Amino acid sequence: MIFTGKALVVDDEPHVRKYISLILRSRGASAIIEAANGAEGFAAYERERPDLVLLDVNMPVQDGLETIKQIRAFDPEATVIMLTSLATRQTIEEAAESGALHYLRKDTPRAELVALLTELLGPDAED
Repeated sequence: MIFTGKALVVDDEPHVRKYISLILRSRGASAIIEAANGAEGFAAYERERPDLVLLDVNMPVQDGLETIKQIRAFDPEATVIMLTSLATRQTIEEAAESGALHYLRKDTPRAELVALLTELLGPDAED
């Protein structure tokens, strides 16, 4: 997968943001923007207009489900992948109904995470 676009990683855990950012950077991302909660994430989305958003579900201030609704209202074409540590059926369904492309569990091994991102973004995800 080559992803040369700009990505926004929204998660309240700094180590998760760093981990996802490193993977995206190693796959060619031109820029990575990080935010620690949904409110910061939406503000960053408005300002930066990234090509891809990886968005945690459970965060303080504003959760990911509320944030994806804001992002999709602002930009119906936004590409959003939800991140979660606990993937309940209800959460997955609500994320899908809100326009999430997919969801990824945070504990997914790196190789599988790269494979899933490749599948979701396509092997030649270039802008």
